[in-house]
Amino acid sequence: MREHLLKISVSGIRGVVGEFLTPGLACAFAQAFGTYVGPGRVVVGRDTRSSGEMLERAVACGLLAAGCEVVETGILPTPTIQIYVEATGARGGLAITASHNPPEYNALKLFNSRGLFFNNYERSELLDLYHQSEFRHAANHEIGVVRRDTTTARKLHIGRVLDCVDPRRIRERRFRVAVDAVNGAASEMTCDFLTEELGCELHAISVDPTKPFPRIAEPRPDTLGDLSTLVRERGCDVGFAQDPDGDRLAVADETGRVLDNDDVLALAVETALDRMGGDVVVNLTTSSIIDEIAGRYGRRVHRTPVGEANVVELMLAVNAVIGGEGSNGGIIFPRVHACRDSFTGMAFILDRMAATGDTASQLAGRLPRYYRRLGKVTFEHGKLGALMQALEETFPGAAADRADGLKLILPDAWIHVRASNTEPLLRLAAEAKSPERLEDVYGTVTRLFEQS
Repeated sequence: MREHLLKISVSGIRGVVGEFLTPGLACAFAQAFGTYVGPGRVVVGRDTRSSGEMLERAVACGLLAAGCEVVETGILPTPTIQIYVEATGARGGLAITASHNPPEYNALKLFNSRGLFFNNYERSELLDLYHQSEFRHAANHEIGVVRRDTTTARKLHIGRVLDCVDPRRIRERRFRVAVDAVNGAASEMTCDFLTEELGCELHAISVDPTKPFPRIAEPRPDTLGDLSTLVRERGCDVGFAQDPDGDRLAVADETGRVLDNDDVLALAVETALDRMGGDVVVNLTTSSIIDEIAGRYGRRVHRTPVGEANVVELMLAVNAVIGGEGSNGGIIFPRVHACRDSFTGMAFILDRMAATGDTASQLAGRLPRYYRRLGKVTFEHGKLGALMQALEETFPGAAADRADGLKLILPDAWIHVRASNTEPLLRLAAEAKSPERLEDVYGTVTRLFEQS
């Protein structure tokens, strides 16, 4: 029954350590991974969770047993590990991190030789190997070694980001920047990036990777009160917050107000489209702000099911210039790497402020205005089809997108309903041009589900 003990998603596997995710299971899964990618170098990195070092050892053991050579990067942000995998020609990589989940969780994020999350085919093949225990067992003379390289990946990542902005222009502004890195994998790298590379005056909290997470791991407006206070008390121009593996970014303006994540993505999209050609790819739940901004530049917006791997796959197919997932603070800029990257996001925000002379609140204030709401409701198994049909009948004039659950698009609003992968829950997202219309649409949907 071990297939029921982990959540398996488009990014990898995860679970509560000790209860669901054990060293033995991590070792077996790593051996399956090594069997799938074949002999050669495999990169392993992690975030700062207390279980990370234990699982790092287990993963290395499994990879060695499959005949791989292991390159450990130590504690690094997930996007930094992905860039290192691709740049060094490794067979693949694993990041030991549960991202924005609570500290009792951990996970294995799986990357192919391009430093990208496994696609559906790769993941299916790997899971078949794992469940059937069809592992390669290296002979004594085939067993490789574990090497450590804790510096190259940082240089590669930061170098690529700096190539996409004007560092001198940013340094000349001497921005006062507040940071909350949740004591995660990006703590030290973010401080060095902002001070040494971009010349910022830094005011930082929660940047000690030896300490536990001091707040809820996911960087949201309701979890970033300390950052908001820091911005106001120190008179900072902007505040940045990250999750434990450094791929998600939240932004506070100079008043301490934490911007909506969709607005953060919109600012990054606007920055990219202002400088380069190409289309945009986002998921179905991302705000229509993106469509308005892309329309100003004559670009097309492509939408995918929720999940970074889904967004990246389509970005590469259409050669998109930028993309992401607004609801989770994920900015994906392929010129750096086709992954969510908080460092690109920070650099873009600072560069745009430096170029325009605007404050963070002025930049956000010029974005198209939409109102959004997220929620969830329970449902009984076997009734999902009927619920979706009833929803369509409630909005007979809406355009329907069934690529990921059901998204109904109205002239002045939309509603997106999709089933959770792991629980009998429906996840709801709604957006409208006015708060009154938002409550009308969202309320109609929730009442319909409550009556069913």
